[in-house]
Parts: sequence; C-alpha cells; structure tokens
Amino acid sequence: MDKKPKYYIVEASALPEVFLKVAQTKHLLENGTATTVNDAARITGISRSAFYKYRDAIFPFQDLMSGRIITFQMMLRDETGCLSAVLSSFAQYGANILTINQTIPNNGCASVTITAETIALRCAVEELLHHISEVTGVLRAEILAG
Repeated sequence: MDKKPKYYIVEASALPEVFLKVAQTKHLLENGTATTVNDAARITGISRSAFYKYRDAIFPFQDLMSGRIITFQMMLRDETGCLSAVLSSFAQYGANILTINQTIPNNGCASVTITAETIALRCAVEELLHHISEVTGVLRAEILAG
C-alpha cells in the first residue's frame, strides 16, 4: 500500500514547542547565525536528535509558498487608483502578475482576483498580503489558492 504524506496548515501557537524550536533551529542554520546543527540546537534549547527527527516534517508556510503560483482575492472600493496601488504593491515586493480578473463594481465595490508567481518575492507571502490589505481602498484581501 502506497502511503502518501498528508499535510496540514496549523497555526503556530497550536504546535508543540519542539516543532517551533526545530523551525527556529533551521532558520538559524539558513541565515548563518549558527554554522553547525550542534550550535543551532544549543541556541534553541533542543537536542540534535530532536532536530534530526523533525527537520523534514516542519516548514514555515512562506517556504512552501515561495516559487509558486498563488491566487489572491480582494474586495476593492470603486475608487480611481485603488487597483493601480494594489498592482504597485505586487511589483514592489517582486511578485510577477500572471492574471487579473475584476467584476463590474456593485454598490461601490469590486471583487478582484490576481494570480501571481512568487519565485522572486522579496518578502514572505503573509507580509505581501498584509501590505496589500493596508492599501487605501482594499476592504478585504486573502489567499484563494496556491
């Protein structure tokens, strides 16, 4: 019987502390703060065996989303320049826009769906989503698929 892995997205506060420390240990190794597993594990307070046991089982969400095609859905006010400002945010952070779909505005709002390639993204996907949400006229922004 072929046993394929299953994946779940779990909010960090719900994870056991060892998983968070393994993720932190991986981060220390990736950014050069620690040069060996022993050093990184000591800094985070876990054993090397715990690190090796779980290192291939936990990844930050943004690592899974990098280099992928992601579809964002937004609700925008029908105001001049709103969509342009959203598109500027994508460009500012290095997302390559593949498609844009917008409904005809109804009651002063329009639904916009943007599909973007995130391979050259210069921030975490969550950070991009936050910046888009902060654009004047954006009522709602979320990741629809990716």
